[in-house]
Parts: sequence; C-alpha cells; structure tokens
Amino acid sequence: MIRIEVKDESYLYNIYHLVKSFFPSERVEQRIGGETGGDARIRIDGDYIKSFDITDTEDKKMRKFLLDRAVYEALAEAAGHGLAWGILTGVRPTKLAMQKAEEGMEREAFISWFGQEFYVSEEKAGLAYDIAVRERKILKSLDVSQGYSLYVGIPFCPTVCSYCSFSSGSITVWKNMVDAYLNALCREIRYIGSRSDGRRLNTIYIGGGTPTTLEAEQLERLLTCIDESFSREYLLEYTIEAGRPDSITEEKLQVIRNHQATRISINPQTMQQRTLDRIGRRHSVEEVIRAFGMARRLGFDNINMDLIAGLPGETWEDMRDTLRQIKELSPESLTVHSLAIKRAAKMGQEKSVLGYVKDLEEQMKDPVRMTEEVSRMIADAAEAAKEMDLEPYYLYRQKNIAGNFENVGYAKVDKAGIYNILIMEEKQSIVAAGAGASTKLVLPLPVTVSDGGSGKMTTLKRVENVKSIWEYISRIDEMIERKGEWLWR
Repeated sequence: MIRIEVKDESYLYNIYHLVKSFFPSERVEQRIGGETGGDARIRIDGDYIKSFDITDTEDKKMRKFLLDRAVYEALAEAAGHGLAWGILTGVRPTKLAMQKAEEGMEREAFISWFGQEFYVSEEKAGLAYDIAVRERKILKSLDVSQGYSLYVGIPFCPTVCSYCSFSSGSITVWKNMVDAYLNALCREIRYIGSRSDGRRLNTIYIGGGTPTTLEAEQLERLLTCIDESFSREYLLEYTIEAGRPDSITEEKLQVIRNHQATRISINPQTMQQRTLDRIGRRHSVEEVIRAFGMARRLGFDNINMDLIAGLPGETWEDMRDTLRQIKELSPESLTVHSLAIKRAAKMGQEKSVLGYVKDLEEQMKDPVRMTEEVSRMIADAAEAAKEMDLEPYYLYRQKNIAGNFENVGYAKVDKAGIYNILIMEEKQSIVAAGAGASTKLVLPLPVTVSDGGSGKMTTLKRVENVKSIWEYISRIDEMIERKGEWLWR
C-alpha cells in the first residue's frame, strides 16, 4: 500500500499518476492537508518515507514542476527504474514538441532539453519531435481560423468490450431506441449546419461506439442528413469507423462508399482468437480478413486498423504474429494503443471475460515484466509499420496506461488522419454531435504584444453533451441551446 499526503490539492493529480505509473498494482491512499512534513510526503509499504519541501520558488506553477521532478526521482529510486515519458502525465506530449519546433528548436537540442527537464527518454523525445514536425506540415493545409471539423457520435456497439470505458451500449439493448436517437442526432446536425455558413468544413469523423451497428437504411439516413447539412467545398477528409468486423456488411460498406467517405477503420485490436474471446470481441480473425477484403473490393483505398499492446494473456510473440497478419492485409494506416486500465471499464461483468480479468490481475503483479513485454510489443509494431512504409504521424497518452507508454498512429505519407491530429493539437474547432460528444471551440483572444503590434491568442471552450442516451434524446433541445450560446461567437 502507498500513501500520498499533500499540502495542496493541486499537487495531487500528477503525484498520484506518477505513483500509479511506477506501482500500477498497488493500492493508493490519498490525504490532502494536515502535517505532511513539507509540500508532500509518500509512504511506500509502511517503511519507505520520503518528504518533499520545495523552497526554491514561490511561483506555484514552478513549485509543482519542481515537486514533480523530486517525486519522480524518489519513485525511480524506490522502483529501481525510470519511466519512458518521465514526469509527463498529460495526454498530449507532442504539444510541447510542437511549441519548441515552432520556436525553431532543432531535433537534437529538443531531445536534450526534454530529457533534462522532464526525464523523457531519448527514444520518446525523438518520437515526439518527429511527429510534431509531420503534424505541422499537415496543419499548414488547414484554415484554422475559418475552418472547423465535425464529429458525430454513435454510442452503440455489437457488445461492450471488457477494457472499454466509452459511453456506448450494446445494440441488442438499445435496438428499439436507435431511430429515436437518430431523430435527435439529425436535429443537432442540422442545427450545426445552419450555424456554419461562412465556415469551412475541413474534416468529418463519425465514431462511437461503432457506427456500423446501424442498419444500412439507418446509416443511409444519417449520411444523407450530413450531406444535406454541410458543403464539401473545403472538405479534406471524411472518416467513418466501421470498427467491429462483426458489424460490417457489404450493404453497409456500399452505403458508406456511395456517400464518398474517404477513410474507414476496421479494428481487430488483436489477431489472436483466444484474446478476442476473452475481451468480449465477439468476432473471429476470419471476419476481420473478410471485412477488409470486402472493403478493398468496393474501392476503399484508405483503411486504418487498430491494435492494442498489452492485452492480458498476450505475449510479444502473439503481437508479432498479429503484426504478421496485419502486414499481409497492408492497411494505409495502423494505430497501436497501449492498454489503459480504466475504472469505468466493464471488466468482469460477463462470464465470458473472467479469464481476461484473471490474466489482468496476474499481469499487474509484475509491473517490471509487464513494462518489458509491452515495450517489446511497441518496438515490434514500430518496425512492422516501417516495413509497411507507414510513418508515425500522431501520438497521445492516457491515464493508467500499461507501462507508462503511448498510443501512436502510423500512416502512409499521404494518408495521415487529419482529424486525429486536430483532436490532439487543438488548433481548430471541433463541433461534436451525439450522446457524450464534446465540442471543443478554439476562440480568439485579442492581445497587445510588447512591440506595440497586434497579435492573437486563443482559448479553448468545451461544450459537453450528456452521456446518457436516454437523456440525450429527451434533452436534445437543451443540447442545441448549449451550442447556441457559444457556436461561432
């Protein structure tokens, strides 16, 4: 058991996640206020005590930074190893790389600075910088002031996977409410379209959930609504997550093709059947191959596939075999996720995933071995991507991620997912429709710079839709009103 005591609540978030990164299987107790012996104190297994008192500065932001460094050093000593991403606990490490690249910092200088300041490994620092440079090149093709992106959420799946914490429900439970959901969703979409005159729609992304859980005629209705509500004059990318192979039919793919979507995802997560069975993915490896071949025959030339490194019960040999099969399919992009252990995941709620839970608990008992195994999987995935002529183009991290690693998207030079970059770098507004959808508006803030000239800064405003499907349907007017307050002010 590990106990964290902090003087200031604002210190707790980073310290907690650093502790869980080093000791993922340990129970952690937290205490705010009281006598800590300084800014913070950590007790590990009752006999390891470390107190931290940062007296170098009164600046709160710098104080938190110095405290994070001190805590990291102590935890690394206690654990006997460091972390690939050092003290970074946020989801967007490439934002720092982007900022430094825009300031003119060269690659080697950035790697040195990132390592010294944040204890990030040379390998990860180089990866972050390379991705930031590619992102900058792609972002230059966008109109960040008048342009925007549209996200449409479909919160239904064939079944709910054991590791998933997204706001989605089984289609068998919600089947009779899908049409009512689409009624509400199309109202919101039409409203967004009506308020977007003069704006340039650059990307559309339909995700979830699994959009292809919709019947073909329901999918046709949704895509027609989008066609009627928005101009495609400035559209650069149109992505639809086909996602689960057990939800894909030729009829549905033909509907997507007819509406000229430019990019789809077919996501196996693994090509090991025993793992698919344990995590609640009720499809076969053969169905993945069938769905992919069907999409190719219909003319789709930009297909993404998702994999997860670190699924319980899997070894690096399993990942290597999965990668071998993916290379035979040769998708245009590959997204490799590291398993994130989330509190909201539905682990153990079905008898079919009890083996998964047992393997997860066993894996967490040896975090060092788990880290080494996932590290090897990630390295093999990077090598496989290189062999397929795919380059890393976006990266993000999640809380409680296995081995403190990251999720990386690889793509052919002209097939990088623009929306994926935008969601990470927050350079352009993304207007979102659907249950649980989060709109992120990039709003200008006029400022006066020191030389007397006029410059512009931006602020980010989030407008959230309710997560509950029932609530979304019954409160759709409120969801529209929320956007009306902020949309294109």
